[in-house]
Amino acid sequence: MEKQIKHRAGFVNIIGNPNVGKSTLMNALVGENLSIVTAKAQTTRHRIMGIVNGEDYQIVFSDTPGILKPNYRLQQNMMSFVNAAIGDADTILYVSDVVEKSDKNAEYIEKLQKLDCPIIVVINKIDLSNQEKVVALMNMWQEKLPKADIIPVAAKEKFNIQSVMDKIINYLPVAEPWFDKDAFTDKNLRFFASEIIRENILLNYDEEVPYSCEVEIEAFKEGKERYDISAVIYVMRDSQKGIIIGKAGSALKRLGTKSRLQMEEFFQKKVFLSIFVKVDENWRESRKELRKFGYEY
Repeated sequence: MEKQIKHRAGFVNIIGNPNVGKSTLMNALVGENLSIVTAKAQTTRHRIMGIVNGEDYQIVFSDTPGILKPNYRLQQNMMSFVNAAIGDADTILYVSDVVEKSDKNAEYIEKLQKLDCPIIVVINKIDLSNQEKVVALMNMWQEKLPKADIIPVAAKEKFNIQSVMDKIINYLPVAEPWFDKDAFTDKNLRFFASEIIRENILLNYDEEVPYSCEVEIEAFKEGKERYDISAVIYVMRDSQKGIIIGKAGSALKRLGTKSRLQMEEFFQKKVFLSIFVKVDENWRESRKELRKFGYEY
């Protein structure tokens, strides 16, 4: 009688500081651009899942916001996603890089030391360093987390990503799939439409403006030939509204064009996109507004 292969499935939660390349790593592991990638901190605000299916396994990756000390309610809720990720993981990917200070996040490192689940420390951006420094960092992390696996990678170049995947697969518990085999994320198309607009705000506007913005998709209609999407960008001050719109609407037009083209590539379908800008000075502190944007339940 042929031996039956047991199916394995597990949640792999990715945590770490801003700017260490968590989202780049997530996208490389999943093979899809699910998480926003920019050079600015606080790029990821939500907990975003990416699903990888093999013949006899399913990995549910979860990219969380970068660890920070909260200054307002939005950031408090972002950190609740991180804390939840530590509590419900089958495996933790803690992402650092070659420039991060080793004494950062002592509180979270202490939490990791007490966990029973497997921990993989990924040292990212090794292409920006040298072998001697990388080896020293590996030794340092091994001292901090003796039970952890330490894997150096260059996520942007997709270097050594397979080593991370192999280690994750090895740790998967025996379980049935949590999601359908053809699923690649738990988020809907409306979510990715809003994230694409927010990513372009982060890339094309400076100073505090991107951090004062939130995007809501008011309408998302699927036709035979295209998606009709209506979005609202919320800002906190009239001056920010003026910056987003630009002279004679030029900045908003550029933002809309870049976002539409990116949506068409992501959705593989034509998009008609309308974007409006509104002022809501208290949205980062308002429970009602944060609930509407998916940050509070």
